[in-house]
Amino acid sequence: MGLVLACVFALSSVCSAWAAGPGEMGSRGPGQTGPGETGSRGPGQNGPGAGPSDELRGVWISYLDWEKLPADQTGFEQGVNQILDRCVELGMNAVFVHVRADSDAMYPSAYFPWSRFITGVQGQEPGYDPLSYFVSAAHQRGLAFHAWINPFRVTGYLNSWDQVSDSSFVKQWLTDGDPSNDRLVLRQNGEYYLNPASPLVRERIVAGVREVVQNYDVDGIHFDDYFYPNVNNEDPEKWFDKPEYEASGSSLGISDWRRENVNELIRQVYKTVKEVKPGVQFGISPEGFVDNLRSEVRLFADVDTWLSQEGYVDYIMPQIYWGFEQKLSDGSSAPYAFSNNLQTWIGLKSRGHARLYLGLAMYKAGSGTADHNEVPEWLRRNDIMMRQVEAGRESGQVSGYCFYAYSSFQEPVTQEEVANLMKVFR
Repeated sequence: MGLVLACVFALSSVCSAWAAGPGEMGSRGPGQTGPGETGSRGPGQNGPGAGPSDELRGVWISYLDWEKLPADQTGFEQGVNQILDRCVELGMNAVFVHVRADSDAMYPSAYFPWSRFITGVQGQEPGYDPLSYFVSAAHQRGLAFHAWINPFRVTGYLNSWDQVSDSSFVKQWLTDGDPSNDRLVLRQNGEYYLNPASPLVRERIVAGVREVVQNYDVDGIHFDDYFYPNVNNEDPEKWFDKPEYEASGSSLGISDWRRENVNELIRQVYKTVKEVKPGVQFGISPEGFVDNLRSEVRLFADVDTWLSQEGYVDYIMPQIYWGFEQKLSDGSSAPYAFSNNLQTWIGLKSRGHARLYLGLAMYKAGSGTADHNEVPEWLRRNDIMMRQVEAGRESGQVSGYCFYAYSSFQEPVTQEEVANLMKVFR
């Protein structure tokens, strides 16, 4: 979220932002809180009707923001202080900070190489623990810290296969001469992903979550919308994990089998978080249009199960990145226009006990993002974020808001929108 790459879905005419995380251009559960745990003290946990005094007000701080920070410890800490001071100035009470963007780590990890977004080179140790400082500096300012993870992605925007360290486990799996692990990492549509069908992959992801919760005083673990890439079951070059499906003997159809692969990871992560520190929250920020989440060719993010059954998530934070006036090409109101979409997610939320937070698109403010209006709403209005927050509050079903992205709050073109949002954040 910072640089926007449009993804167009022909059937629904939906544009989804992809770049650095939620919409990357793209908690809940009762529990005893032990020493050093802050999860149960976080905002936005009072359920329906959460008001301005206790709602979550968060911002996503992505790997794009990390890359801009100095690599040396003194410069890094000064940069983090500036970011967090600005978050406080904006009226935020939580930050959602990338700790793993591409099967890497912003901290010393036993399972993942150092991220290149710290020093510029994956696997290169910076000589200090960036995450430890980020968490403590956030808490000193009264900001809850949620550790944001992309579970399956290996490469992507600003991180190519050539930039993956030769010492990374992903390259070792592919070059160690052991054919049994050659399909733990798959290339799809020009990028590399950990194979969601592999129990070994899921174990590593869960182990990475465990070390973050054990070693850092985080308030939450946060996944965004990256699960399965686009697949084509008829094309051997694009059918991804279809061979694993055929070998599994599963009685499920292949799409449901893929959803179950993701569900198994989500269940394991939730269970692990609660075993280590019950007060730490686990939530997911899926793409905002439910019809796309139910696709047979991508994502396989089973929000229907996550929100109707226990043991999956404490909260859901859909990326509702459209305005009130979003239209279809025929001029009719789009089902993913904000008000329509909000009602859809309220309906899903009502199936269980997870809290509903809204992911909102500050990065679109003041932009010419097409919405099938003669002049885009984002150019005509400068109070969209404010009115979306007010609509969430009026529903009595929304417990907080998170904005993509931190960098967008600094752009000159967004300042009128930011100023109007601040009127309801004070």
